[in-house]
Amino acid sequence: MITVLRLGHRPARDKRVTTHVALTARVFGADAVLVSTRDPVLERTVRNVVRRFGGSFRIQTGVPWRRTMQAWNGPKAHLTMYGLPIEEVLPRIPRENLLIVIGAEKVPREVYDLADFNVAVGNQPHSEIAALAVFLDRLHGGRSLQAEATAPMRIRPNPRGKSVEGSGR
Repeated sequence: MITVLRLGHRPARDKRVTTHVALTARVFGADAVLVSTRDPVLERTVRNVVRRFGGSFRIQTGVPWRRTMQAWNGPKAHLTMYGLPIEEVLPRIPRENLLIVIGAEKVPREVYDLADFNVAVGNQPHSEIAALAVFLDRLHGGRSLQAEATAPMRIRPNPRGKSVEGSGR
């Protein structure tokens, strides 16, 4: 079980970015995303994608991040440009019940202390979406993109256009 905890979602400003966090988590093999700010529209959007494209991915918003991190029964990996290099840390991170923590804005200092691993996916400013994609891809050894869910809609490879099978609209 892999869960992503998103800190600091601002619905008016971050709706597309947080949606992309959830979609990235889903396609790269996470099982769920928890978002610290309540946002029913975000929940509906992500659940609609899961309904149409398959899988058992879950989303919950309005989750108290501090309490979640304190009570988490498993390893907690905080993705940040200030941590230890991913190549160094990744082999030591247990995969069972893993919580991956990413921020939207400046992350409170307490997050660094509550995390078991502060993982640097590069040490330059970058997107939390990119960090999450790189981390999950390396965690799964590139296999998550090969998985295909059984779903009402499927995208088929096409060298010149869009091919979608089924109808999940």
